[in-house]
This record gives sequence, C-alpha cells and structure tokens, in this order.
Amino acid sequence: MATLKDVSDIVIAGKAKKTAGVVQDALDSGLDPKEILNTMIDAMSVVGDRFSRNEIFVPEMLVAAKAMKKGVDVLKPHLSDGSVGAMGKMVMGTVAGDLHDIGKNLVIMMIESAGFEVIDLGVDVPKEKFVEAVRENPGVKIVGLSAGLSALLTTTMPALQEAVEYLNQQDFRKDIKVMVGGAPITQAFADKIGADAYTEDAASAAQKAKELVS
Repeated sequence: MATLKDVSDIVIAGKAKKTAGVVQDALDSGLDPKEILNTMIDAMSVVGDRFSRNEIFVPEMLVAAKAMKKGVDVLKPHLSDGSVGAMGKMVMGTVAGDLHDIGKNLVIMMIESAGFEVIDLGVDVPKEKFVEAVRENPGVKIVGLSAGLSALLTTTMPALQEAVEYLNQQDFRKDIKVMVGGAPITQAFADKIGADAYTEDAASAAQKAKELVS
C-alpha cells in the first residue's frame, strides 16, 4: 500500500524503474490520481530547489525527471480530465543556427514535470515556425526560446533577438509570455530584446513558467 510520501520519495530519489510500481500501488490503495500527480509535481519542485542551491547537479535532476515521467505514464489513463498539462501549453525550441538540444531537453523535462504540456519544435527553428506553432495550438501560454553557447554565438544571439522581435509583432503577443535562456544569454539581453522572462537553468525555468501563468 503506497502512500503519497512514498510517491514523493521515489521521484526525489530518481528511481525510475520503481516509480511506475509505486504509483500503481498508490492508485490501488485508492489515492486520487490528481493528488498523486500534484505530489509528483511538488517533488520535482523540491528537486529544482536543491539544484538551485547546488545540493544536486544535472544528472540527479535528470533521473528525477525521468522517474516523474514514468509515474505520469501510469496516471494518464486515470486523468481523463486533462490535468496532465493542467498548467497549459508551452512551445519550445532552439533558435535558428543552434543545433544543441541537451539544455532544451532538460528544460522540457522540468517544465513537463511542473505540469505543462510542451510542444517541442526541436533545434535550429526559424522564427516563423515559432509563430506557426502558436497559431496551430490554441491555448499556448508560453513560448520558450533557447540559444546555446557555440562557435555560432555570433549567429545565435541575433537569431534569438529576431525571433523574439518577430513574436512581439504578432496579434497574439498579448496572450502569451516569451521566455529565453541559454549559456550566452543574460537578463540585460533578455530585457533589451523584449522577452518577458530569462532563466539561467532548467529548474528556475520550470519555476518561472509556473509564475508566468499563475
């Protein structure tokens, strides 16, 4: 008979192979699926806080996010009300010229763990594709753009600026928030190009995303 504490502990510990069994046990014990989901989201907040304080590092955060994903897979059939993704939809991609996806993928795992449905556009995304994705997916609340640190720094920074400026010209701009991140980006640069938020790592990105839609 698994408890909510068991669910929380297994996610924080990042025991992906055991998570599905514990979540199933919790369901079999009669616990509310939505309560189990919220417990896992809270557990990922704990993981994010520890990461922000440098108590754990990227590998530990990754295994916790993987454990959460396994648990969500068990819950999905029991959550027909759409509470997986209850925080809303987010479009995510790296800007034109950036072929790196490790940082983006980590951010997506943390954002999904915070309760968002993420539409992943992949890498090297032209500015037009970000706009298309918003138009094609009603209910998008946030667009996340990532620019990596690479030899192409001179192209990814202007590409990020162009993409944000292009989003800022759209009629739907008042209905969405624009988040930017990536190794070369600073708060000053984010302010200059007209983004709503800048975060320096995946854990703070998840926290900021929740703040932007609340």
